[in-house]
Amino acid sequence: MADWKKRSKTEINKRVFDALNKNVDFDEVNPLGIPGSHLDSKVFYQDAPFLADAPFLSTLIHNPNHIGCHTLGKSESFFEGTQAIERELIGVCAENILNAPVGSCDGYVASGGTEANMQAIWIYRNYFMREHGAKPNEICIICSRDFHYSMSKAADVLGIRMVGVAVNDADRTLIKDDLKDAIAREKKEGVTCFIAVATMMTTMFGSVDNPMDYADALNAANVRFKLHVDGAYGGFIYPFTNPDNNLDFRNEVVNSVTLDAHKMVQAPYGTGIFVIRKGWMKYANTKDASYVEGEDYTLIGSRSGANAIAVWMILMTYGPFGWDEKMSILMKRTDRLVKQFKKLGVEFYRNQHANIVTFRAGFGSPALAKKYGLVPDNHHAPAWYKVVVMEHVTIERLIPLVEDLKMIGER
Repeated sequence: MADWKKRSKTEINKRVFDALNKNVDFDEVNPLGIPGSHLDSKVFYQDAPFLADAPFLSTLIHNPNHIGCHTLGKSESFFEGTQAIERELIGVCAENILNAPVGSCDGYVASGGTEANMQAIWIYRNYFMREHGAKPNEICIICSRDFHYSMSKAADVLGIRMVGVAVNDADRTLIKDDLKDAIAREKKEGVTCFIAVATMMTTMFGSVDNPMDYADALNAANVRFKLHVDGAYGGFIYPFTNPDNNLDFRNEVVNSVTLDAHKMVQAPYGTGIFVIRKGWMKYANTKDASYVEGEDYTLIGSRSGANAIAVWMILMTYGPFGWDEKMSILMKRTDRLVKQFKKLGVEFYRNQHANIVTFRAGFGSPALAKKYGLVPDNHHAPAWYKVVVMEHVTIERLIPLVEDLKMIGER
């Protein structure tokens, strides 16, 4: 099991600075073949005294390139120190959070959930093409109509089909008859292979798919499929609020998972995480990157090692128990908001394990949405507005919203 435990600031700082010392120092050695360096010293001051106690900022200045997938073995040895921390982070996500067996997963820190989702779909498209001779138009992404737009983007970029399955309006669950019909329609169009994407908390509603709905329907249709979990929103919260879920690696149907650290973890934007079972990253290997030590298996290629350091530092600052406590606090705040909505008769949707509450637009107004920064499901014709209970969304900040909704209801 990966070593996820709460660590002191001193321990965290030492670990990161020791890692930086193992990376190449462009000021001390003379590597002539690397198209990179530390951040430009004419623009970014590198000798500020506070940097001695600022491991993340120091990592930004050292500018490690984490190109490649470091769980596979060989990587660019110039940055082996910080790559080891990224490898440890992937182990924490796979084993401690997603319950994978020790050493059973590969993965990397991506530029966000969109890239991580596209990485999964890219891998499965290539798998179906190489191992089963499928053509791009014979491969289809299948997901809920509450899907994240990265599914449409992946279908467009990768040249494959995509179909969305209708959901029940009240509880956002898949309509199984529509799922069955969608598979049948795609089969008639010549589709033989499906990439199912189950969402662990949708961006708009916080709703959660049951992966077995997809698995059962696709097995019944006698078609090939692989299943990916889009946990870009829920990956760092749902496993703690609902630890007995079936969206992690305990479920043999689940083959890969996306997590997004720049949401619940509050890491710098541009920080997604992709985790997949061993043996699958090979389908994304770009052999033309032969000048890269260890070659490249990622969609993004060169990427900053600083983002991996930031996520590792955050998770190690809290430890598993501290993180669980943080999620519990958010759940209590969300529970309180839900009670107020019920008192006011506001029609809403909330998954009991999520920190998102989405209410019917008719109970609010565009002015209210603008005042509180509420996000609509559609900016042109909103049917829903959502509230996301994050760390800064305290009870004191929720009370004025409730009072305004009460006033609207009394008109």
